[in-house]
Amino acid sequence: MILIDIRKPLAGSSGEMTLRVKLEIEEKSFIAIAGESGSGKTTLLRILAGLEEAEGHIAVDRETWLNGKKSLPPQKREIGFVFQDYALFENMTILQNLLFVENDKTLAAHLLRLTSLEELSHRYPATLSGGQKQRVALCRAMMKRPKLLLMDEPLSALDPAMRTRLQFDILRLHREFGTTSLMVSHDPSEIYRLADRVVMLDHGRIVRDGTPAEVLLQTSGSQKFSFKGELLDILTRDVIHVAVISIGQQIVEVVLDEAEAKNLTIGDIVTVSTKAFAPVVSK
Repeated sequence: MILIDIRKPLAGSSGEMTLRVKLEIEEKSFIAIAGESGSGKTTLLRILAGLEEAEGHIAVDRETWLNGKKSLPPQKREIGFVFQDYALFENMTILQNLLFVENDKTLAAHLLRLTSLEELSHRYPATLSGGQKQRVALCRAMMKRPKLLLMDEPLSALDPAMRTRLQFDILRLHREFGTTSLMVSHDPSEIYRLADRVVMLDHGRIVRDGTPAEVLLQTSGSQKFSFKGELLDILTRDVIHVAVISIGQQIVEVVLDEAEAKNLTIGDIVTVSTKAFAPVVSK
């Protein structure tokens, strides 16, 4: 069990705020930390890692990492940290990057094999693709068999196909090593695929906490779905108005009536929803 009860003043995206998080996390669970930019997600991970100070209490398996008297240094916390920017040693090969953390060649070979990197073990980071670098970073984070794996948007710079590949690698390692994993992510599909619990932060506070379905599914009734997106344009075609909306990685057009068109402004964040429809799912 991981017990977290921390406070830290922050300068957030909309001014001063206090990061105030109180959580109990079950061993071997996979937690996604979600929320708008500036809500305190990365700071929470850095506090858990011992990279930033905070007031309060952190205990992992009854071992105190933080309280009013002490803060355990990062190297004594049993963590693995996967950063967004890989943070690899450019002058070391892939294998050397792993062995720098822990001189365990058997474990290093096993991790490289699990992530299909064994044939690249003597290459240098500069010769690798972004996906390959992130797999190396993930392997390196597992070299100490951490109790707690922290990941700060590790896949955000990758294309969709590579993101999906790496998601399965992350899940495979999480399950095989029995770690407790916390990952910051903005990608709903990624969160739904990986996490068994989602903690949503807003201005430093937990505003939602539940399963991915409970937190992410924007539904209220069996015949309704909705998506949020940005209004890019309103076009007039003969006597109708058409809203051009960016939803995720797609641009869609929605017909508006005159009253709806007058109430909308380019740049608005809007919700597209429907109640009476027969959806078609095709491949």
